[in-house]
Amino acid sequence: MSADQTYRSPWLDRPGAVAAAEPDAGVAAHYGDPLREQRMLAAGDGVVDLSHRGVVRVAGPDRLSWLHQLLTQHVEHLEPQQATSALILDANGRVEHALYGVDDGEAIWFHVEPGTTEALTGYLRSMTFWSQVEVDDVSERYAVVWEPLAQPSTLLARVTDRGRDVFVPRDELVSYLGSAGSPAGVWAYEALRIEAREPRLGRETDERTIPHEVGWIGTAVHLDKGCYRGQETVARVHTLGRPPRRLVLLHLDGSVEHLPAHGDDVIHGERVVGYVGTAMHHHELGPIALAVVKRNVPVDVDLVAGGVAAAQEVVVDPEVGLHVRPQLR
Repeated sequence: MSADQTYRSPWLDRPGAVAAAEPDAGVAAHYGDPLREQRMLAAGDGVVDLSHRGVVRVAGPDRLSWLHQLLTQHVEHLEPQQATSALILDANGRVEHALYGVDDGEAIWFHVEPGTTEALTGYLRSMTFWSQVEVDDVSERYAVVWEPLAQPSTLLARVTDRGRDVFVPRDELVSYLGSAGSPAGVWAYEALRIEAREPRLGRETDERTIPHEVGWIGTAVHLDKGCYRGQETVARVHTLGRPPRRLVLLHLDGSVEHLPAHGDDVIHGERVVGYVGTAMHHHELGPIALAVVKRNVPVDVDLVAGGVAAAQEVVVDPEVGLHVRPQLR
């Protein structure tokens, strides 16, 4: 899967498969019935093809202590098979990469957004210096699939409360589907992600996003560590300041046929106050979306997202990041 190749998953040859659009091009949006596929995943069955995502492997005896200095997460003593999520920030604390990983005792494996592996591996390799680490983009040899149940597997898997990300050799993708159960598309996966209020890099983030705005403090950012690029911004906003924006869950007007598109304006009154991240039809909640709005938008007002009326539900508290109140003298 080199940068100049157009990826097409073999699972798209399944009956009823409908290809997804960017950023999920190359895998199936659904296999004929996205709401049924959601219900199947919610019930703990099925498997989702995420083989368009990148896979990066970091090996070597210094890998955890070295990554601990670069990532927002505390990974220095990460145990084998323990799932972790982490970010890489720029010098101003803005999010550049989101990594989802697990260590197998010899190397730590991350899956990342499509199209980001070249920049990520380039940065990591530039920071190796004298450390005993090896950074490899193994996306051409390994793929990721997601399953809602965290059951034992002979393959390396990143297990979380919602399911498991399995690292599957690419030459076993077709056979893995045959043994894992019925396929569900990324539309079903994304709808459940929205329900879980989980942000996604490039959808609920832009070039200005800091971790506090989308709820990554505590899940991907460990506040009891320093020594990583952008840490000063994270600490300052956590102790003294409110981030300028906040993540919300939108319950959209179900009488409107279309969903807002990614990047559509979110409007309060006549003022643009944010943008839509991801919108999907949910099998129980109806049409929903994650959006990012200005912090000072009242939490109890209705909004309009991409021309669709919407009621907001707080995901990130407007007061997040105000843990120390300065004493004026």
